Amino acid sequence: MPDLDMGRYAAFVWPAWGLSAIVLAALAARAALAARRWSAELKRLQDEPGTTEPQP
Repeated sequence: MPDLDMGRYAAFVWPAWGLSAIVLAALAARAALAARRWSAELKRLQDEPGTTEPQP
């Protein structure tokens, strides 16, 4: 079991860990939402009438 006692530094360490976790979660959520939007935009552009398939 890891020793999680930070002693007198706990007031600084635990909020830093918490803030870091929140920021990382927000960045992951933002990336997932952006990927979903990009995917929807790509589908919309591909389904647009009058567009042609790119030449290989």
